[in-house]
Order: sequence, then C-alpha cells, then structure tokens
Amino acid sequence: MIIGVGIDVCPVERFAASLTRTPGLRDRLFTRAEQHTPAGAPRTGESLAARFAAKEALAKALGAPGNLHWHDAEVIVGEHGRPLLTVRGTVARRAAQLGVTGWHVSLSHDGGIASAVVIAEGAPA
Repeated sequence: MIIGVGIDVCPVERFAASLTRTPGLRDRLFTRAEQHTPAGAPRTGESLAARFAAKEALAKALGAPGNLHWHDAEVIVGEHGRPLLTVRGTVARRAAQLGVTGWHVSLSHDGGIASAVVIAEGAPA
C-alpha cells in the first residue's frame, strides 16, 4: 500500500550557485558517499540537485515534518545505477510511525531542472 508520495524539482544552475556561494552547504546536505560517484569522482551539479530533490520529495512523502535531518536520508547507487534510498535516525523514526517498509525513488535532470519522485510503501501504522 502507498503511504505517501513526494515530488520535487530543483533548478540545477541555481542549486549549483548556492553550493558555490555557501561554504559548507554541500557537507550539510549530503553524506560523503552522496558527494562522489561510485568511482570516487565528485558529483556534478545536476547529480547533486537531483539528490537534493529526492530528499525534499522524501520529506513530502512523510508529511513534511520539520525535524528531519539531511544526513538521515541517503541516495545511493544500486544495481545497474538505480537510485536507492537508505534512511536512519529522524527519517527512519518518522517512516516507522507511518508504517513505511520500503521506498521507490526516481531521479531525472534535463533542460536545467533536476527532479525526483519518492513513493513510501508499507502498511499504515
């Protein structure tokens, strides 16, 4: 059963400018693993904007509580490059309250916009 759905879009250029303009923002928003590709190269602005959109979409799927921590949700790369969500701490607690047992995530970027959709699946608590 679908517990929640979230969607978010993020202008890539504006997001990349924010990362440049604000020292430390990259570290506040993303885990070290999210900041680099599996090969160890730094992620592009498009890739980071899509991950930011995924975290925003995740919060929306959980009802947008204001107490979630950025590092408690992580977008990782699964088999064949498929994006996956791992959650812990504040995000895992909220998901458990709602009965979430699994996630579906889709990322995209085109035309200067990054987007993400997150579906929270489970049985209502």
